[in-house]
Amino acid sequence: MITHLRGKLVEKNPTFLVIECNGVGYFVNISLHTLSKVSDEENIQLFTHLQVKEDSHTLFGFAEKSEREIFRLLISVSGIGPSIARTMLSSLSPAQVRDAIAGGDVATIQSVKGIGAKTAQRVILDLKDKVLKIYDIDEVSTSSNNTNKEEALSALEVLGFARKQAEKTVDVVVSQDPTLSVENIIKLALKNL
Repeated sequence: MITHLRGKLVEKNPTFLVIECNGVGYFVNISLHTLSKVSDEENIQLFTHLQVKEDSHTLFGFAEKSEREIFRLLISVSGIGPSIARTMLSSLSPAQVRDAIAGGDVATIQSVKGIGAKTAQRVILDLKDKVLKIYDIDEVSTSSNNTNKEEALSALEVLGFARKQAEKTVDVVVSQDPTLSVENIIKLALKNL
């Protein structure tokens, strides 16, 4: 219902903010990650998630859409409520949570206060496929701004090689010598494909 708030920062605490929008003050629960991103400027914008229960409406605020997305994924898991999800995002950055889920890293998720081994395993079991699909990290590949690498990949695709297979091979070739020309990257990749 409320997707974001833009207004005047009235009060700032480690666990919540009060934002005034057109004369209405909103009490917004936040994580420590969001707290670190919110400056002390008067006007701020937060992305929000409204949790509706029988006895309360609770607003959670996030400095970044990516954090809100991770929060929503976490609360979709049985046994993870908004307060535990917020604790996770206070202990770990959204990227760390995402990478821990994608990599099946039970220890990292279990390191969060209030999460036991079974819950950590359930988080990974329930969310791993979603995280891999949403963030397109099927194979963790290092992205670089190497235009030669991109041109070589395009050429290999034109030659009929699958993108993922070609990308793995080109990554190996480029990691050995980042200064290679496009032609040499293609030649070495073709030897390994």
